[in-house]
Amino acid sequence: MTPPPPQPPPPGSNPASDSATDPRPGPGPLVVLFGATAGAMGPDLGSDETDLILLVWQVVEPRSRQVGTLHKSLVRAEAAALSPQCREASGLSADSLARAEPLDKVLQQFSQLVSGDVALLGGGPYMLCTDGQQLLRQVLHPEASRKNLVLPDTFFSFYDLRREFHVQHPSACPARELTVATMAQDLGLETDATEDDFGVWEVKTMVAVILHLLEGPSGQLFSKAEVVKQKYETGPCSKADVVDSETVVRARGLPWQSSDQDVARFFKGLNIARGGVALCLNAQGRRNGEALIRFVDSEQRDLALQRHKHHMGVRYIEVYKATGEEFVKIAGGTSLEVARFLSREDQVILRLRGLPFSAGPADVLGFLGPECPVTGGADGLLFVRHPDGRPTGDAFALFACEELAQAALRRHKGILGKRYIELFRSTAAEVQQVLNRYASSPLLPTLTAPLLPIPFPLAAGTGRDCVRLRGLPYTATIEDILSFLGDAAADIRPHGVHMVLNQQGRPSGDAFIQMTSAERALAAAQRCHKKVMKERYVEVVPCSTEEMSRVLMGGTLGRSGLSPPPCKLPCLSPPTYATFQATPTLIPTETAALYPSSALLPAARVPAAPTPVAYYPGPATQLYMNYTAYYPSPPVSPTTVGYLTTPPAALASASTSVLSQPGALVRMQGVPYTTGMKDLLSIFQAYQLAPDDYTSLMPVGDPPRTVLQAPKEWVCL
Repeated sequence: MTPPPPQPPPPGSNPASDSATDPRPGPGPLVVLFGATAGAMGPDLGSDETDLILLVWQVVEPRSRQVGTLHKSLVRAEAAALSPQCREASGLSADSLARAEPLDKVLQQFSQLVSGDVALLGGGPYMLCTDGQQLLRQVLHPEASRKNLVLPDTFFSFYDLRREFHVQHPSACPARELTVATMAQDLGLETDATEDDFGVWEVKTMVAVILHLLEGPSGQLFSKAEVVKQKYETGPCSKADVVDSETVVRARGLPWQSSDQDVARFFKGLNIARGGVALCLNAQGRRNGEALIRFVDSEQRDLALQRHKHHMGVRYIEVYKATGEEFVKIAGGTSLEVARFLSREDQVILRLRGLPFSAGPADVLGFLGPECPVTGGADGLLFVRHPDGRPTGDAFALFACEELAQAALRRHKGILGKRYIELFRSTAAEVQQVLNRYASSPLLPTLTAPLLPIPFPLAAGTGRDCVRLRGLPYTATIEDILSFLGDAAADIRPHGVHMVLNQQGRPSGDAFIQMTSAERALAAAQRCHKKVMKERYVEVVPCSTEEMSRVLMGGTLGRSGLSPPPCKLPCLSPPTYATFQATPTLIPTETAALYPSSALLPAARVPAAPTPVAYYPGPATQLYMNYTAYYPSPPVSPTTVGYLTTPPAALASASTSVLSQPGALVRMQGVPYTTGMKDLLSIFQAYQLAPDDYTSLMPVGDPPRTVLQAPKEWVCL
């Protein structure tokens, strides 16, 4: 099976000096390494997150053309279940793996045996040589990271035999498509076809290929090693940077407390560009569980895509392609203040949230204490402010090392003044995002959807003429739902698709569909129940309009029954929780009496020359929309409105009335009791109409104050 060990040098000879004067210069000793896991093999090696089960290696001395002893070692796997492909190719069993040594012991034996063989062949530093990059980048480094093992430095640089072969034979197929067999075939090498020991044939053939390559012009062979970065490097990114889209991925499903170092550890073995981890934030400035990662080249990105649904702790992480524009949008910045703050290299960044608005650098430094000094003192602090200079309560701090950052994190939820302060790990990209978010935010918040009567009311009734879709993919759109329903989509009522969002405004996986009749709803449920949409099966069950209405208004519908929604505003959600009427009124009766009839929607509209409305797309005359956008945002209703053109079959029976009101109602909560009309108009000075318009819509005299005693809310047109 294995060749005889090399003979020791004769007495009186000095292998080191002999090799130094060898007329055939070349690289130092090479350790030809082959490995296998309990799962996928070949180009998919390491893509299924299975453990390493086998290592085979042999030392080659390129200058003297000598080879060392061939070694083979089994590795104990935590999950000993072998895939059918691995069981057939290797002939191994779970029992044989259970008796093997764990990975840390095998690596110790590997280092000892390699050092002994290299000493016999002349000594000197050695380099690993593998068939492709998967073994080290996708198997050894990720598994060692999961098991908290520290790999020797020799595993952070290696030669890729495929690339070395392609240097001398550029006319061959691309390097990533080469295999040991194809390289030997192209060189015309004779291989031992009778060798059936798994891994041994591969190593012997790789050694033969290396020796054959060294016979030719070897000036460029084994001169540039592949490097695995040992540490992720932080750094800023400018919006002027051009990022190649072939080097960026999006990771989704990250724990909210994960940092850029945690993301870099998930992609251990792959080279991430400097400052290449950008944690994404939601509209509230908090992490949303997504990150954009930029790698040094497209090959690293392709290997990263193979880690789709690998695990970070107990959570699996989804990995998708992304674009360079998305990365620059998240991680890029233009502020010189931020650039100076992030110009210090090898710094650990922490984010402080909840600071008193009056807190200054001295207060923050005193809060952190002398045991965890900030790099540069006050210069190592960056306070986040609104465009007008008002503080936001957020700040970032730099620390020189991980130990100081850990000491500062122990101050999490410590008290400064009368407030507790939250401390989190942060990144350069998060600094840019937070600063960009506040720098681009307007002084007045964007107006929300108008609180107007619904132009398409939900018909009351308890007949089960609706269906509920449960378990939708979070990426599902209305188009996906219509395609999922198939022929049943023709039986949907106009404007009868309702997507349900969670408290963060993200899809909850539920949707309600209004059908033309209870029979059609039952038929759709029977036809589509547990059909698959994007690798997920979706439950389709009939329900009534009343049940749908209550869920859309904030209630819950489960196996134990229907729970009513919370009632915050009696005028909008009465205690009886009745379903939406055909002509609902969202403005209190007392308030409605203050406005002329022209301020409210009339019962009938003259369709001549309708005025275009900003929140209605021009070409969409009949729309599917979520009615809950016009109501106070309950826990499960969205805060934005989405539209889709009605299918032709549903359009035939639809009414042609479309809301064409150019104005918009905005409800203001928390207004001081002493606020008057002039105060309200001054707030909307940048948005108000011409004086002759708003005076006709909103009386500013004293009678409203006599009717609305000490109002807590205002409804503004």
